Amino acid sequence: MAAGLDRIRAEAGVPESFPAHVEAAAHAAVARPIGAEHRDRTALRFVTLDPASSVDLDQALAIEPPAGGDADIVLHYAIADVGWFVRPGDALDVEAFQRGVTIYLPDRRATLYPTVLSEGAASLLPDVNRPAVVFTVRVAADGAAGIDGVERAVVRNRAKLAYDSVAAGDLPDGFDELYRRVTVSERRRGASRVEFPEQVVDRLADGTYALRFRPRLESEEQNAAMSLATNLAVADTLLAAETGLFRVMDAVDERHIRRLRNTARAFGLTWPSGLALDEFERSLLRHDPRTSAFLLAMRRAAGGASYEPYRPGVTPWHSAMAATYAQATAPLRRLQDRYVIEAVRAVANGRPVPQQIAEAVPRLPAAMAKAEQRANRVERAALNLAEAVVLSGREGEIFSATVIDEGEHGVDVQLADPAALARLSAHKVDPGDTVHVRLIKADVVAGEIEFERVS
Repeated sequence: MAAGLDRIRAEAGVPESFPAHVEAAAHAAVARPIGAEHRDRTALRFVTLDPASSVDLDQALAIEPPAGGDADIVLHYAIADVGWFVRPGDALDVEAFQRGVTIYLPDRRATLYPTVLSEGAASLLPDVNRPAVVFTVRVAADGAAGIDGVERAVVRNRAKLAYDSVAAGDLPDGFDELYRRVTVSERRRGASRVEFPEQVVDRLADGTYALRFRPRLESEEQNAAMSLATNLAVADTLLAAETGLFRVMDAVDERHIRRLRNTARAFGLTWPSGLALDEFERSLLRHDPRTSAFLLAMRRAAGGASYEPYRPGVTPWHSAMAATYAQATAPLRRLQDRYVIEAVRAVANGRPVPQQIAEAVPRLPAAMAKAEQRANRVERAALNLAEAVVLSGREGEIFSATVIDEGEHGVDVQLADPAALARLSAHKVDPGDTVHVRLIKADVVAGEIEFERVS
């Protein structure tokens, strides 16, 4: 597995380290004192909510609960102030344009910035003062969100909370109500934002690896709502100022809707004729394996999202959000977020977007597309490798599998144990059918598995 991951990194051009001059620039940036423009916000009780192992903490939240039932909730959302350490055109910025995103693999990650920044001075780690850009977002009773202010500040993370262990009492008052309001707003807009089940590789204590499908935890969904409210408010602010960079995605077209209806029928899921796709998706039971298969079909039907600069007369649209959408809440892991933050910080304070920021925006879509394609390719290759490693030595064994999609060159099937995906030649089967397959090959060098249908 380790040798295979090294091969994947080499073939995809994933950098193993940073050039010496970039590391030197990072250490110089860390030594830069926090500026006088950073307002002291350490009195606010900020907390973070992330996977337990995360150390690149982009976001911390503090909430002012509503004074009355229908009063606004005020979300103070602190985002790592990467723009304080990294300046347009400097060595760190140039390197970040080459990397685009942090790439995560089971054994280690290739970070967007040197770890002295991304896991140190710029990360909102607990019990230390950190520079941040604080978005003050006002969320109304109907879930509508608007920017009240954007400022540089010094914040202090009072608790590093983890998705798999957080308790309701750990979270700020108003957290549940804020999540409810964001959800209400999504449903009113007809948003079909779906967080899909994830196939993951776990590295075990003995150094071996295991595969599983990981459903989203409720705490993840709730935390995502905080980012969503902020990003929607950021997008509205930038659109009103006729500037910025937006995340866009086309809607599922009618041809794919018809295919999805057939897929649902094949899975034994009842989709009433008058029910929209997003309403049908929300009605599905999250722990039903048929739901996982249908959500994966939805992902393929929707196609990919991309980035688009503001263009006069064009309203950028993200179909899954059913809204104009921007991303500003993960600057330690995504290049473009830093530029969006700097743009909206200027606009919210009545200033023009700095020239260096505005000039860089047209270059970001291509840089991000290249980075995301590489990250997706590497992730898929790592999963293929893990499947081959886990199944190695089990050639000839028969497994039960579910058909999750069909195409011109075969069908895709999902094994439950181990949690593997495979393609095979099969006829007279439909999505949702259960089949039995025999493992023919598990090639750990090529990272390939091959099955044949036996019944």
